[in-house]
Amino acid sequence: MLFESPDLALVAGEASGDLLASIVLQGVKEQHPDWVGAGIGGPHMVAQGFQAWWPSDALAVRGYVEVLRHYRRIVGIRNQLRTRLLAHPPRLFMGVDAPDFNLDLERDLKSRGIPTVHFVCPSIWAWRPERVNRLKASTDHVLCIFPFEPDLLRQHGIPATYVGHPLAPRIPLEPDRNAARLALGLPANGPVVAVLPGSRASEIKYLGARFFEAIALIHQKNSAAVFIVPTLPALRSMIDALAAQSGLGQAIRVVSGQSHAALAACDVTLIASGTATLEAALFKRPMVIAYNMNWLSWQIMRRQKLQPWVGLPNILCQDFVVPELLQDEATAPAMAQAVLDWLSSPDRVRMVQQRFMALHHELIQDTVGLSVRVLEQCMSKGPLPVPTHQRA
Repeated sequence: MLFESPDLALVAGEASGDLLASIVLQGVKEQHPDWVGAGIGGPHMVAQGFQAWWPSDALAVRGYVEVLRHYRRIVGIRNQLRTRLLAHPPRLFMGVDAPDFNLDLERDLKSRGIPTVHFVCPSIWAWRPERVNRLKASTDHVLCIFPFEPDLLRQHGIPATYVGHPLAPRIPLEPDRNAARLALGLPANGPVVAVLPGSRASEIKYLGARFFEAIALIHQKNSAAVFIVPTLPALRSMIDALAAQSGLGQAIRVVSGQSHAALAACDVTLIASGTATLEAALFKRPMVIAYNMNWLSWQIMRRQKLQPWVGLPNILCQDFVVPELLQDEATAPAMAQAVLDWLSSPDRVRMVQQRFMALHHELIQDTVGLSVRVLEQCMSKGPLPVPTHQRA
């Protein structure tokens, strides 16, 4: 049964947003089982009773040029969603990340009196700082996943609450490597490398071949190494083809989903820049961050970058705690050597694990409780909570 006017309308534009939104929806379901959520979402949200009018992967495009190629289709989806929500207003709209899609939609809904919340502050502290003005015009409140963001937003008159990172309480402080290896059918001993070349087809296009060339080079130097490659079902055929072309046979294990198990099981991960790098940090795993995109998209992005780091673990630690190999530097030999360096440097691994443990503690908050409280008060148009930052 479809409800024309949901209590909560949500848009989560990719796999990471689907997971973050589902965690909040679980809390909503526990405290308000009668609330109905609908909009754009993925399988994790659907599992919480969410009505996905469009799937989240319909918006999973990254890079300026890539977005232009899909612009008409994406704008068409947004226009249809806007029309539907204005005709049948929800009690509240929450955009989950995907600021280029969500902020304009939030602005239009807010102007018609629909309360709006944006979950995950756009990284205005890293690049494109002018987006703060769009954010202010678009949202009634921002749910922030990093502790320094609310103060920055309040300087611009934007109400915000630090809710911690939703994944931090769900990832154990000390992951069980042996149990994860057993569950994945991996050897109990010997080096395991988790390979995560991205969650979008466009990322596999630009990174996939390089990543698999890199792991072939790693295997040449360390024949005992085993490679676990978690992927989304929609990308499985692309990854399977790359694995077959590599000629490494049983040294490569491709699995659908199970990225957290792969990160728990591995000694090091070769990983595309994005949300997954923070997940790797929460699993206390050393990593090599790599990224390559369309040349024009890269030229535009690098001119708007405000910090020397791209990877979230480095940004949050304010240091190059793990290597970043970007664009022309993301070559197979460079990636392979950076992974091999981790495998041969146990003291360096212990140091980065200590940094990531401290980061993990800082990111643990009552994310669900804080988030639901903001949603309740925005719905009621009551006074918004005073943001607080209490470390776990």
